[in-house]
Amino acid sequence: MSEPVTTKPSVLFVCVHNAGRSQMAAAFLTHLSQGRIEVRSAGSAPADAVNPAVIEAMKEAGIDISVEIPKVLTTEAVQASDVVITMGCGDACPVFPGKQYLDWKLEDPAGQGIDAVRPIRDQIEARVRVLSAELLFR
Repeated sequence: MSEPVTTKPSVLFVCVHNAGRSQMAAAFLTHLSQGRIEVRSAGSAPADAVNPAVIEAMKEAGIDISVEIPKVLTTEAVQASDVVITMGCGDACPVFPGKQYLDWKLEDPAGQGIDAVRPIRDQIEARVRVLSAELLFR
């Protein structure tokens, strides 16, 4: 008798530049789920690089995202994800039936220093902890 095939849940985090909020959320979920959740992030208008203050704030939390690069949002990424979490990208995100969409209202860390980024990081971590528990224990 063969084991039932189980697919792990997948989450796509989307913001405009994929240089701050979505990168932090993806890094936290990757870290917390330990590979049990497939994690993607993308931006509707990706920046050239991840925000240095965001990299520093995540380093303080024990997560190194210095090698991450902003990625462009694709229809394929949305289609391949069970949950799509937007963070201020408005109507740029394609909508497909059968997906769970959440919109997290979070301040944009673009152009802000480390002191402004820390509370945004902490809000994202708290939300990701809840999301991780919901996905892994449903």
